[in-house]
Amino acid sequence: MTSKHKIIIGDSRKMEEVEDETVHLMVTSPPYPMIDIWDDTFKYLDERIAKKWEKIEEVNETEKDTIIREIYELMHENLGKVWEEVYRVLVSGGIACINIGDATRSFNGVFRVFPNHSKVIEYCEKIGFVTLPYILWKKPTTKPKYKGVGAFLGSGMLPPNAYVTLDCEFILIFRKGKPRIFKPKDKLRYASRYTKEERNKWFTQIWDIIGTKQSHPKIERRISAFPEEVPYRLIRMFSIIGDTVLDPFLGTGTTTKVALYLNRNSIGYEIDRNLLPIIKEKVGITQKLLNSDYLVEIIDKDRKETF
Repeated sequence: MTSKHKIIIGDSRKMEEVEDETVHLMVTSPPYPMIDIWDDTFKYLDERIAKKWEKIEEVNETEKDTIIREIYELMHENLGKVWEEVYRVLVSGGIACINIGDATRSFNGVFRVFPNHSKVIEYCEKIGFVTLPYILWKKPTTKPKYKGVGAFLGSGMLPPNAYVTLDCEFILIFRKGKPRIFKPKDKLRYASRYTKEERNKWFTQIWDIIGTKQSHPKIERRISAFPEEVPYRLIRMFSIIGDTVLDPFLGTGTTTKVALYLNRNSIGYEIDRNLLPIIKEKVGITQKLLNSDYLVEIIDKDRKETF
């Protein structure tokens, strides 16, 4: 079976290249609102966000708090446009898996949490998704830090002003409508089954998987990427051989690589064209042999180029 993979350099808030109800599974990790490394991304996506960040320097503390809340809402509004598109392109019974972490940040001298996972659930339910039990991804390598120093947030051993450390991220799971229907003894479905051991390990709410943070020599900024084990499990759990897997925030191409390996088709959107060489390298396009059993199409929307 020859799998087909489409990599699109462009904005996933408008996935014009994807027809209605043609995707079976979405696996992604979007930019996390209120995490400072993603501030510039959201400013680029929405001019309103950029202007509000500029305005913060000119207002008093009360107005500043209001603006921060407005920025937070606008960030999720922009992500919500992607979730609307995902709902459109998913087949009936299709699954959407969103890896997202909450954010902690101080403004006006006040430390607080921004509960990104709950905002995503709120937006997805308004769109029409059915919320399913989620996974807590506990990252063993995560260490609490304060001002760059490994320490718990707060006042040492003295109550009551310390804070709980965020050492888990959420893998939210949604379905479009009722479960998918298959013909009795569907061959591809049976060929895609997992073992009892895999079922017992994967379908539990807490996953212990070492996180991935890397700095690639081909680009200046740091890349935050989920390890291959995360999309591997999700693709095995919620799709069958021959299905199409979508990642609207492709990053370095991890989802495409795993989908290819598991004999699924894939579509990936990435707005930062600087990541394209890394995607090509990860997916193996630069070393691809003529007799390889997969096809890759690359589309650059802004430059109107197809490779």
